[in-house]
Amino acid sequence: LPIQNFDDQNYLLFVTKNGLIKKTNLKYYSNPRKAGINAISIKGNDELIQVRLTPGFLEFMVATKKGLAMRFNEKDVRSSGRNSSGVRGIKIRKDDEVIGIEVALLNGSLLTVTENGYGKRTDIEEYRLIRRGGKGVINIICNERNGDVIGIKTVKDEDEIMLMSKNGIVIRIPARDISKVGRNTQGVRLMRLEDDKIIGIARVVANNHNNS
Repeated sequence: LPIQNFDDQNYLLFVTKNGLIKKTNLKYYSNPRKAGINAISIKGNDELIQVRLTPGFLEFMVATKKGLAMRFNEKDVRSSGRNSSGVRGIKIRKDDEVIGIEVALLNGSLLTVTENGYGKRTDIEEYRLIRRGGKGVINIICNERNGDVIGIKTVKDEDEIMLMSKNGIVIRIPARDISKVGRNTQGVRLMRLEDDKIIGIARVVANNHNNS
């Protein structure tokens, strides 16, 4: 979503490692100082994971490294000031953490990729819409074969996906070539690895698909 102006129609949506979500009107960032300004209050061992620009009425998918995901409407997150820390978005287990947040396009699918090179696509409609603060549902099975989840992307069939490994290997594959299966599954091999791990994914957006 492009930034047209710093007005009441646009928001920044923040998500942290420990599952907090914060929405702040974009107008509060219209006069930044040279040294920067506080955007969110981070407490304890928490970390900022991702920030999305939003018009304030979208549905989002938030996912964790242990294979859980939650679909919620951002209208459930009240707008707050720059110095606030946000509210609970997803309830995180002791050994888990948030790895990403994506717009939930009902005509798209959620791509989930694990560190050992496996992944899958699942229709967004398979994730029921719930209020923020829940534990989420199973998104992908995380086991010894798959490892932990490293990223999610909302994709359409015409998009392409780039996978990047810790050792500097990159591959590019059409999204339509990735199997579309249910939530409670392991997925299929996307990238063959030898003493390596996937550390990042990126979407190569089709010309008629403007969601980033």
